[in-house]
Amino acid sequence: MGRLSKSLSVFINMHNILTRILNKRGVTVETLDKEEKAQFDTWQEILSKDQLTTEDIKNFCQTQVDIIKSKWQDLNTENVKKAELIPYFTVYNLLLNVLDSPKEARNALEKNLQQLL
Repeated sequence: MGRLSKSLSVFINMHNILTRILNKRGVTVETLDKEEKAQFDTWQEILSKDQLTTEDIKNFCQTQVDIIKSKWQDLNTENVKKAELIPYFTVYNLLLNVLDSPKEARNALEKNLQQLL
C-alpha cells in the first residue's frame, strides 16, 4: 500500500469514527452549529495526520482557548458552566505558553544582545 493510499485510508477511517460517534448521539455533521463544526473540523484534521507537529498542537490549543472565551462571552451560558471551563482554559493557555516559551526566551536574548552592540 502506497503512502498516499495509507494516508487516505487513515483519513477515511478517522472520519468514519467521528461520524459514527455523532450518529450514535443522533447528530449529523450538517446539524452542527458553527463552533461545533469548527471543533469537528479540527478533530478531523488532527486525526487525519500521521504525525502531529508543535504547530498543530498550538493551533488546537488556541482553538480551544477561543471556543472557551466565546462561551464565556455568551450570555446564555450559565455561570456554573462557565466556571467549569476555567480548568480547561488554564491548561490550554499553559500549554500555549510552554510551547511559545523558547521563542520568547530567544527574543529576550536577542534583545539583550542587541543592547550590547
